[in-house]
Amino acid sequence: MTALSAIAQQPGVSITASDEFAQLLAEIRVRARSGEFDTQKFISQDIIERFRTLGVYRALVPKRFGGDERSPAEFCKMVEDISHADGSAGWVASFGMNPVYLAALPLATIEKIYANGPDVVFAGGIFPPQPATFVDGGLEVNGRWKFSSGCMGASLIGVGVAPKNGDMLGLPRLAVMPREKVRVEETWDVVGLIGTGSHDVVVEGVVVPEDWTFVRGGPSNLTEPFFRYPSLSFATQVLSVVGLGVARAALDELSGMASGRISVTGAPSLSDRPLAQVEMAKAEAALRSARAWFYEAIDDAWTSILNNQPVSVEQTNMLRLSSTHATRVAADVARTAQMLSGMSGVYRTSPLSRFVNDAQVITQHAFMGDMTYQNAGAIFFGNKPLPGYL
Repeated sequence: MTALSAIAQQPGVSITASDEFAQLLAEIRVRARSGEFDTQKFISQDIIERFRTLGVYRALVPKRFGGDERSPAEFCKMVEDISHADGSAGWVASFGMNPVYLAALPLATIEKIYANGPDVVFAGGIFPPQPATFVDGGLEVNGRWKFSSGCMGASLIGVGVAPKNGDMLGLPRLAVMPREKVRVEETWDVVGLIGTGSHDVVVEGVVVPEDWTFVRGGPSNLTEPFFRYPSLSFATQVLSVVGLGVARAALDELSGMASGRISVTGAPSLSDRPLAQVEMAKAEAALRSARAWFYEAIDDAWTSILNNQPVSVEQTNMLRLSSTHATRVAADVARTAQMLSGMSGVYRTSPLSRFVNDAQVITQHAFMGDMTYQNAGAIFFGNKPLPGYL
């Protein structure tokens, strides 16, 4: 365990960037290849393989299966660091949180998944759940699912199904199958997070054994502390932290370009303009504040778990609200950086254009919607939130 890892295991302590990890990211030139990811609309397979080497996919896997058992804060910081290099790469890496989903499978199935090692790359298309009929051998799966981020590099794919008995549909499940059973249709044509490869997956007549399916939101069959952490909150956090990494990259880019930029009008350089200095300081304060609350909420919940206490409704509410807040602040900060850059930041070749678009797309995710504020407010007033929030 590195010094960083040891610090991260301590309750109430947020971690800082790992110099070793940052160096490894630099060596595989993630940022330099952002244009490549956008052009082909997926993260290149050699990068996925290097993420395996870096421990992205085994980070949350229990040690009994050869994993690292990182804390929630450690994993989020890993995703944040990758997102600082490239938002799409960070988004795809965030699905290293797949043990959260797979833990609801029968233990014997989980053992099969990790039989050849913990570095399993999983992607999923959850909505809408498609009817699946019981047949000999399991459930026959047919349908199309959108937003399957990272599907191009995955070895396992999960799709949302609703088991059908006559005219009755059972609780929604996820059916897990090898990547070769799935057809990917490259439909991802968007303005931000282009490299995530969030294409459609199509399944036709694949029979999935019932013990390779699980009820979405069902109880975990793994007992390690991490699997007592609120799963929906964590699924939200690993995405919202991408925005924090992207926003940090935007401020770093602006700072790097400001002092050397000479105005065509003869005005002072950007770094010498009082208004730019004020706005830069406000953006820095906003980003650092949102990030501090984000990790504070994680540390608070994680401390309860390590002390064998349940995570309270109030703590879960802070996990959800701080995540949505982080994405909104990150998008505002990226946009501020672009505005301060003047016309330089509107060119497609400018990293600031990518940062703004990536950060904005994150705010569009269903987990980050305005409904978060409604549910959080209800809890603050002592009322119950809508189903599915906690």
